Amino acid sequence: MDRLAMTAASAVLILAAGVAKAETLADAVALAYDSNPTLQQQRAQVRALDETYVQALTGYRPSLSISATGGYKRSDPGQGSGVESNSVDATLTASQPLYTGGRVSASVRSAKAQVLAARETLRSVEQQILQQVISAYVDVRRDADIVRIRRNNVEVLKAQLDETEAKFRVGQLTKTDVATVRAQVAQARSALAAAEGQLRTSRSAYLAVVGRAPGQLAPEPALSGLPATLDQAFDASEADNPDLRAASLTEQSTEALVSQAKAARMPQVSATASYDYGGRLTPFSDRNNIRTAQAGVTITQPLFSGGLISSQIRQALEQDAQSRQALESARRATVKSVAVAWSNINAAHASLTASLEQKEAADMAFDGVKAEFRAGLRTVFEFVQSEQSVRDAELAVVSAQHDEYAADAALLAAIGRLSPKALGVSVAAYDPTVNFDRVRRGYGSAIDPIAGALDRLSPDGGGKPLDASRGLAPGALKAGAKDLAVDPQ
Repeated sequence: MDRLAMTAASAVLILAAGVAKAETLADAVALAYDSNPTLQQQRAQVRALDETYVQALTGYRPSLSISATGGYKRSDPGQGSGVESNSVDATLTASQPLYTGGRVSASVRSAKAQVLAARETLRSVEQQILQQVISAYVDVRRDADIVRIRRNNVEVLKAQLDETEAKFRVGQLTKTDVATVRAQVAQARSALAAAEGQLRTSRSAYLAVVGRAPGQLAPEPALSGLPATLDQAFDASEADNPDLRAASLTEQSTEALVSQAKAARMPQVSATASYDYGGRLTPFSDRNNIRTAQAGVTITQPLFSGGLISSQIRQALEQDAQSRQALESARRATVKSVAVAWSNINAAHASLTASLEQKEAADMAFDGVKAEFRAGLRTVFEFVQSEQSVRDAELAVVSAQHDEYAADAALLAAIGRLSPKALGVSVAAYDPTVNFDRVRRGYGSAIDPIAGALDRLSPDGGGKPLDASRGLAPGALKAGAKDLAVDPQ
């Protein structure tokens, strides 16, 4: 085997060993998914909202309280002998709501909708983090390739400058030829410095989102779950876009708050029981103590609140109107994100195709110019410009590949399918229902269904079942795309 073949074989082995140890996109995603602080904050927020559901359920459950007062008294009639006494009173009270006019059931429904909306928001934040990881990953890979191309360009031009100066010294070329190549070398060095600066910036962004500096990065894997047509993209986003689903559930939460405000006009029924002990204690006296036990049912009907209830109802109605407008804003934003992502994919694909054709043509042209330059049929300027065209084509291919992958990820996020699974990452998915199921089990869990059934005898019947797709007519996104003059075909 000659020296050239041995060198090539060694290079292949070194490259293979490097790729085997290279950091993958799956590694970066797994690390960010487990440790990214923004993601951890959102998960904590979801767990905090789980408690609002538990707090709402307490409206169905009994309450027990105790109160006690004690005192000491000394009276002096003035003949030198005083009279001492003490007193104590303790009351144990229990209360069980029987009917709240739908106030508690509406509060529970609102809290549950908030919890479900928070889960969708968490899914949206997860997608944002994954997009940031993908963006940082492909940015580092693109910028590293650009630095490699720029550095290679500097080396080639320096070699060309040495050759040009040598030919100038023997009279084959002029000072103009030398100055031409020298200017190209300076320009190439400037471009290399800028590329190295951009690579440092991209590495910093990677560190911020992933949690560690990037090493050698392996090629990114193909993304799965991409829709074949724009119609399919709109249908998928209509069903799975987390921002759209969160807005729908938030509107249902405020709708339940309207029912809760209206329930304040309804009668409330509760069962109460109490035990009271009162009298004196030793050493002064423990006689004539009074023990009282009583039980009953209390019915409360508001008659006049000075306009408070009416104001609260109007306030709840306006909050619900605000939520409906937020749902419409989410619909429009989803239409925009899907349409823009689809357009970017098409543009990136066309750009990559054109860049590959440009690279092929530039290589072919450079081979011809180089041969003609060696034969004295081309000037140094023409040779250098042809070589620069090859470098420009290589840079265009690298940028187009980056843009196409980023656009694919953006479309997956817009339709709600960007997840570790879509990236081929086997990471234990965070399940928000685990904490929810844990905290909602507890005191009164056997009473909740019975009390809830009684409370849902209210005029609104407990409201409509929660549905994340409610409030959005089928095909609404495609209709919105036509309104934005986007051709769904």
